[in-house]
Amino acid sequence: MEVAQELAVELSGITKTYGSGDSKVTALRGVDLEVSSDELLMLVGPSGCGKTTLISIVAGILDQDAGSCHVFGQDMKAMRDRDRVRYRGDHIGFVFQAFNLLPTLTAAENAAIPLLIKGVARREAVERASDMLERVGLKGRGHSLPSQLSGGQQQRVAIARSLVHQPRLIVCDEPTSALDHETGHKVMELFRDVAMGEGRSLIIVTHDSRIFEFADRIATMDDGRIVEVTKAPPKSH
Repeated sequence: MEVAQELAVELSGITKTYGSGDSKVTALRGVDLEVSSDELLMLVGPSGCGKTTLISIVAGILDQDAGSCHVFGQDMKAMRDRDRVRYRGDHIGFVFQAFNLLPTLTAAENAAIPLLIKGVARREAVERASDMLERVGLKGRGHSLPSQLSGGQQQRVAIARSLVHQPRLIVCDEPTSALDHETGHKVMELFRDVAMGEGRSLIIVTHDSRIFEFADRIATMDDGRIVEVTKAPPKSH
């Protein structure tokens, strides 16, 4: 008998509205979505359709107005703020379009930030971050400042930062949009090999159709709703 796969994320009836009166904007209109453990799901759709709002709710940064959001069985909205921050720090990693690296910190120090926030001693945190930088192809660059790295290298630092605390879920917002085609493919290969090789789940918001082939499934959003969930196209050669 086939064993049911654990759900990393389970969304049911998620709604979210900003503002009120004439300035009221409905961002999400009853979103239902499941993401399995060990799955890479891409979230696609036009700008303003609710993708970033949705992943912000998954990550516990925003609260939904209605519906439920469970991450590895935990009701994100039901948690107290400090418990949610701790849970996010233990289980969720983030990769942003703009990299969000601190310019005065080295690559290793930037990658170590999630560990430092959790109270890991600085020396140990930087050592673990340096090991992770090596895993994403940046051996020997731990002492470099962001300004001394290419865009692709900065994104690798951001990926190392998202992985260093061993999260079970990684949430990415347009991780390849600032990269050229070849670099974007290398970044996605890192996600598949390094992140998912250890059973993690990824949700990637993207407009970049060049990377769709790296997904397991693609969820298309429009006007605050999931309108279609499909399998990814076959990988090109």
